Amino acid sequence: MLHAGQIAPSFQLPDADMQMFDFGSLRGRQHAVLFFYPKDGTPLCTLEAIDFSDHEDQFNRLGCTILGVSQDDILCHADFRDRHGLSVRLLSDEDGDVCRQYEVCRTLEKNGACKVCVVRSTFIIDLNGIIRHAFYDVSPKGHAAQVFQLVKGLGTCKSKRTPSSH
Repeated sequence: MLHAGQIAPSFQLPDADMQMFDFGSLRGRQHAVLFFYPKDGTPLCTLEAIDFSDHEDQFNRLGCTILGVSQDDILCHADFRDRHGLSVRLLSDEDGDVCRQYEVCRTLEKNGACKVCVVRSTFIIDLNGIIRHAFYDVSPKGHAAQVFQLVKGLGTCKSKRTPSSH
């Protein structure tokens, strides 16, 4: 498991609009909330993504970008975003490399078969790329508000760049 004080692993992933996102581009400019979730369109994943989207403007005012990551493909992300009016950027980690870097995978056994699943997890990363808070096995209800309070404690970034529209 990753912990507060560690350097956040850097990565590049495509988003729902087929644009590559370089996590390293935030370093020195913005804080980040990186939330990993199991699957687009499931009830708890939808609740979490909507909650972060509903509060995205508040996070942006603090110089913080919100990024959601799952192993769904970009077309699934685009459908999920459009169906639920999501504004947060959704990144596709189809091969699971970033999920493994952030140690959010768990092997579950069901009916004698093993399956690797993503554990709902959130990382608050400061503008220097340091993990300030790491949460595993997140309950989505009220989670965005809890994360917002912790991001407020990081202070506002001087460069309040709004993420490009997606």
